[in-house]
Amino acid sequence: MTNSVPSRLHHTAYVAKDLEATRHFYEDILGFPLVATWCEQEELFGKERTYCHCFFGLKDGSALAFFQFAHADDQAQFGPEIPSSPFIHIALNVDKATQDELEKRIKDADLKATYVLEHGYCRSVYVVDPDGMIVEFTCDAEHADQINAIRAKDAHSELKRWLAGDHTPNNDVRPSVLEAAN
Repeated sequence: MTNSVPSRLHHTAYVAKDLEATRHFYEDILGFPLVATWCEQEELFGKERTYCHCFFGLKDGSALAFFQFAHADDQAQFGPEIPSSPFIHIALNVDKATQDELEKRIKDADLKATYVLEHGYCRSVYVVDPDGMIVEFTCDAEHADQINAIRAKDAHSELKRWLAGDHTPNNDVRPSVLEAAN
């Protein structure tokens, strides 16, 4: 590893169809504060473009950012084009109390497209935003440090094994396995 690894995520950005619907979802329902709104005009990709982007803050100072263009042709050219795959999503780390609160907010808002997965190494709550992007709220398992240490030791060999055609699952690290190893 090198010391030139970024210190944290600054922001991740997406194009929204309707910034007010996006603001309502992230701020009013999920509770992410709107921390900045930038209205800009720039020469981008050979054309003068006017857009607004909003940043919704996370505890570590990073943010989720969403763009909306002033002109319909720019909006059509740049999105949103969120693929409808559950494997394309953003995952945010939360503690149990925060996950419980978010689940309640999602339920109270009567958002239909939500589901929960118990991965073993974490529990994930998924919800779909107004533009079809899947947002995952992940709470690490109690033994996450031990689980992560195991996976860090074999990350390269497991990838090599998978790429060579051995697709045997390795998600067998559960608290009972860790307790037996101690």
